[in-house]
Amino acid sequence: MKQPSIQSLDRRHFVKGVAAAAATAFGFQFIPSRAWGKLQKPTLAAIGIGGKGAADLQGAMNAGFEIVGLVDVVDSRKINDDKVERSSGKSREMHPQAPFFTDYREMLASLGDRVDAVTVSTPDHHHFHAACLAMKSGKHVYCQKPLTHGLWEARTLARVARETGVKTQMGNQAHALDHMRRCVELIQAGVIGGVREVHGWTNRPIWPQGIATPPEPEPVPAWMNWEQWLGPAPETGYSSKLAPFGWRGAWDYGCGALGDMACHILDLGWWATMPGDPVSVLAEQQGGTDWSPPISSKITWEFAPSRHSSAAGCKFFWYDGYLNASFDRNSWSLAKKNEEYHHPDDAVMSGEGFRNYDTVIVGDYGRLYFSRERATWTLKAVHKLDGFKWPEPTIPRAVRQDNYQEWYDAITGKVERGQSDFAVAGPFTEMILVGTLAQRIPGQKLEWDAGQLEVKGRPETKGWIQRAYRKGWESPV
Repeated sequence: MKQPSIQSLDRRHFVKGVAAAAATAFGFQFIPSRAWGKLQKPTLAAIGIGGKGAADLQGAMNAGFEIVGLVDVVDSRKINDDKVERSSGKSREMHPQAPFFTDYREMLASLGDRVDAVTVSTPDHHHFHAACLAMKSGKHVYCQKPLTHGLWEARTLARVARETGVKTQMGNQAHALDHMRRCVELIQAGVIGGVREVHGWTNRPIWPQGIATPPEPEPVPAWMNWEQWLGPAPETGYSSKLAPFGWRGAWDYGCGALGDMACHILDLGWWATMPGDPVSVLAEQQGGTDWSPPISSKITWEFAPSRHSSAAGCKFFWYDGYLNASFDRNSWSLAKKNEEYHHPDDAVMSGEGFRNYDTVIVGDYGRLYFSRERATWTLKAVHKLDGFKWPEPTIPRAVRQDNYQEWYDAITGKVERGQSDFAVAGPFTEMILVGTLAQRIPGQKLEWDAGQLEVKGRPETKGWIQRAYRKGWESPV
C-alpha cells in the first residue's frame, strides 16, 4: 500500500489549517526547529485529563514537563455531580494557568509552538488522529495503548514518527521495568533455547462485552462535548454506558479486552522474540457480536521462524474473559456464574499458580514464568544451566524504571530513544489488532499478508483494516 509523503507548511499556514480542520482533511505539517534539538524544560499539553489521562499527566509532571495545555471532552467546571469524572476536575485544579480545550485540533492551532510534547490518553478511536496531528506539528508524543484502533493506523503512525523524527513512546509502562528488560536479555541469550510458545492471559473484560446493539440514547449532559468524543468514529447517541468507561466494549470505539491488556501482557514475549509479522491467526470465543467484542476468547497467532524463536516457528496464545459468563442488558453488566477466567491449561502452567494476568514463555529447553507486577520471575529449565553464559546487560535501563521519564530523557537528549517508541509499538500493535480481526470472524483461521496489509481471500475485512472516517475527520495523511 503506497503511503503519501508528509508535506511541510509554515506556522502561519499551519494555524490556519488547523482552524479549518473540522471541515477539511487536516492536510498540514509544521516542524518547529526546537523539536530537533535538546530541550532543557519541555512543555506539554495533555490530551485527555481524566481517568488514565490524569495518571499520564502526573507521570509527565513527575518526569519534568511544564504543563501548558489541557484537553478533554468533559468540561469539569460544568459538572454538578462530583462523582462524574472528578479526576479531570482535579487535573484542572492542579494547573489553573494551563488553557483548557475540548478539541485537540483547536489546542494545536491556538498554542502552536508553545507546546513541545503531548500525551494522548483518549479512547482508542482518537489515538491515530491526535497522535498524527501532533507529530505532524512537531510535537513529541506519548500515546496510550493500543497505539491505534486500526491496523492501517498503526502502520501509518510508525511511518509518520520515522519521517518527522519526533520522540515517541507507547503507554505500556512495564516496558521500562528492569526485570522485564533482564528477562528479554536472558531469553535472547538462549536461557530457554528457541522460543516455541508465548502464553498471556487476563481476567478482563471487567466492563460489558458481547452486546448485540448499542445502548439507548440519553440526553447529552451540558458538560460533555459529544461530537468531539465521537470524533472520527461512526456516530451513535450519547450514553453513560459508553462514556466515560464502557466504550472498550464497542468495536466502533475500542478493541475489547485484547486491545486493552495485550500490549502489557504479551510485551515480554514480543520484545524477546521480535517475531515479525504473523502469518495466520485464529479466534475461539464466546459471546462476540457485530457490535461488540467477545465475553471471553482464545487467540492463536502463528509466526515464521525468527532469530530468537524455534526453528519450527513460534505461536502466541492469548486468553481473556470469564468462563460461563453472559451479558445482562437489564443491568448492562456481565453476569458471571463463577470467578473462573480464561487461562492456559495445566500442561502449560506446570504447577505454577494462576493470577489475574501473567505470561509464560515456552522454549525448547525450558520455561520462564513472568509477571509485570512482581520483580521476581521463575525459570524452569530442562537442561543444566551450569554451562550457560549469563549475558551482560544490553538494553539501556530507564531511570526510576519509568517510561514517562525515559520519554522525557529522549526528548532532552539524555538517551537516544524510548524503548517502546512507535518503531516498536507500531508493529506490536499491528500483531495485536490482527487478533481483533480474527475475533470478528471467529472459528476461521485467517491467513495474514502483512506486506499488503490484508487478510488473504477475505475482502470483507478491508473496512476494519482501514475504516472510513466521519465527515470533517478525514485522515491527516
